[in-house]
Amino acid sequence: MNTIITRTLQFAVLSAMVMACNGKAETVTQESQKDVIPVSTILLSKTRIQPLIQVSGQLTTDDETYLAFKTGGIVRSVNVKEGDAVHKGQVLATLDLTEIKSQVAQARLGFEKSRRDFERASRLYKDSVATLEQFQNSQTGLDIARKQLETAEFNLSFSEIRAVTDGFVLKKFVSEGQVISPGAPVVLTNGARQGRWIVRAGVGDRDWSSVSLQDNAKIIVDAFPTEEYSAVVSRKSEGADPASGSFTVELTITGKPSRPFATGMFGKATITPTRATEVWTIPFDALLDGDAKQGYVFVTEDGKTAKKVQVTIAGITKEYVQVTSGLETSKALIVSGGAYLVDGSPIQVLEKK
Repeated sequence: MNTIITRTLQFAVLSAMVMACNGKAETVTQESQKDVIPVSTILLSKTRIQPLIQVSGQLTTDDETYLAFKTGGIVRSVNVKEGDAVHKGQVLATLDLTEIKSQVAQARLGFEKSRRDFERASRLYKDSVATLEQFQNSQTGLDIARKQLETAEFNLSFSEIRAVTDGFVLKKFVSEGQVISPGAPVVLTNGARQGRWIVRAGVGDRDWSSVSLQDNAKIIVDAFPTEEYSAVVSRKSEGADPASGSFTVELTITGKPSRPFATGMFGKATITPTRATEVWTIPFDALLDGDAKQGYVFVTEDGKTAKKVQVTIAGITKEYVQVTSGLETSKALIVSGGAYLVDGSPIQVLEKK
């Protein structure tokens, strides 16, 4: 009797252990199935596009010039004010010529004396009274005096400042009666009256490499937002600006503007590069934590595991994102279900209906 009871108890305990194990196995299986995230994918392939490049900068001209006196002295007159229109050859400023004319007079007197000495030495040399060395020394003295006179007359001619082209006075740096040194700027002018306007903008290295000379562009000036102006890329800098780290691109406006521009006006430009770029075009919903330059997406190599990768963005539209790098080794992009994924998550690729 005791044996039967003992065996019955052993059987009950064994049955309970088996049921517990089966329940635990079922729970593990359900949890494992719950961890697998269903996703949708698309195959990745490159396309060739011409991405538009947005830049902004200030209006200016390509002939801004700092004008200065060749010699120093006292400023006698400044004949223009900031904003004045000037024409080529117009006298803009002059120096007091008292000292400079005196230097010219001294140089001329020295030249006359050297010429008389040379003529006298020449006659004496012909009469065998003066030596060859004395004759050559007098000739050298005459040449030196001539050059000194030319230098003095040259300085006199550059003791006044004239406009080098038709344009406007942008800045006046000195006033009448002021003593200035040689080469100190007196006025800043440009050739805006000739209508050659440019927009000088800074771009990153990626945009700089995409832009070529003579690429077309469209410019909108903030002062005239309803008008659009055609332009071409006229210059690319060959080095980055040490201060900003950006590269400079100049856009020359073609044709004469219908509105009066002023230096310093702000303009926005859209450049259309002629050089095509290969990109991946992916759905906007597939991009995670993105900005205008970089973002993250999930890809899969084996259809069972998700991998998070960083991508470089070339452009963004309402529906698509253009990616230039980051997907070189990837085959399939996860386009739905990415919000529930982390790097290394197990996935189940849903079949397309």
